[in-house]
Amino acid sequence: MLPLHSDEEIETIGRHLAESDALALLLVEVEPLGRIELRYGPEAYRSALQRLVALIGEIAREVLPEQDVLVTVERGGDTILLFLFRPRSDREFYTVGLRELRKRLSVELTQQGKHAVYPYHRAPLSPGIGGAITLYNPNVQPPRQILKAVEIAKRDAQLETGLQARERGREILELILNENLVTRYEPIVDIESGDPIGYEALTRGPEEGTLQSPERLFRQAQDVGLLFELDCLCRRLAFAGAGCLPRGGKLFLNLLPAAIGDPNLRDEGLRANLEKYELNPGDLVLEISERESIENFAIFRELRDSYREFGVQIAIDDAGAGYSSLEAIMEIAPDYMKADMALVRGIDTDPPRREVLSGLRGVAERIGAEVIAEGIETAEELRVVKELGIRFGQGYIFGAALRSGS
Repeated sequence: MLPLHSDEEIETIGRHLAESDALALLLVEVEPLGRIELRYGPEAYRSALQRLVALIGEIAREVLPEQDVLVTVERGGDTILLFLFRPRSDREFYTVGLRELRKRLSVELTQQGKHAVYPYHRAPLSPGIGGAITLYNPNVQPPRQILKAVEIAKRDAQLETGLQARERGREILELILNENLVTRYEPIVDIESGDPIGYEALTRGPEEGTLQSPERLFRQAQDVGLLFELDCLCRRLAFAGAGCLPRGGKLFLNLLPAAIGDPNLRDEGLRANLEKYELNPGDLVLEISERESIENFAIFRELRDSYREFGVQIAIDDAGAGYSSLEAIMEIAPDYMKADMALVRGIDTDPPRREVLSGLRGVAERIGAEVIAEGIETAEELRVVKELGIRFGQGYIFGAALRSGS
């Protein structure tokens, strides 16, 4: 059976095929839909799917008349089928217009598709789009011809997905080889005095490309198996650019849990880096993101202890937003806990946020850590953070980040 929604749709498509003597099919595979259903349930899945179907139909109807467009989905699948009915004599559409519509779909779904699946999936979509053209054959039943078009479009989508993955891998590899990253240093400030106590090194992709966003940059590196290499490069460039910072402040460096395998962060490698860039061990704070799961706390504690013996401090980044919040804090026993900006934004009008941040400060006091409130943007947020007894803050309200080399 043809895997569409209904026999009525199959009959409609078959009738258009016979009347137009041809049809075109663009097949869109949206991989996150399956994950949305598994994580949030069928209602969330259907909601995201319906919005994507509506968006695809809207894009197509800007090019073709309403009666020439039919959007449906595979029964029980994550694939959207866009059937386009134009007379076989419309050579311009089948040879040029279809390719242009396919490109437009790819761009629009990448840019706008994330709004259709929000809040269940927050990252940009990378849809696989395949195409097929069927010329009507009166000797073959229309459903068989339609099914063949779907199979051809699926193979085409799989090929395109593979080519996209290869291109993303090449893009990340060249970026790493060319060290084409931008490092900025955002001040971390003593709220009472207004003086910086240190700077967090933040990495951005090249300003002229699609990888400027750190979230997208690191996700793409993870997808192509180059996350560790990118993470190591970010730290090396952060060390190298730290000469622009005022002397006496701390350098906060982000690292993923997998960084325990980086020889430049172990023993003699770390010592050599600090000497090379004229930094004291007490100037360095290593930030472990709580958003990343730590699979082996025993190994991590061993690494933490060696850092402390050397004089390097540890911070938990994104505290309050991770997988195993209290476990990570208690196991690592950090020197700093950086309260995630989601706890800080709007805290002046949100009592629950205030209570959570107050509780985080209480935990910090008990383990001998300091809290740094991230993402402070307004004077009202700063006032509440100060009232809660948080000593240190970070965010746009304290000024622009310094750029490496400035």
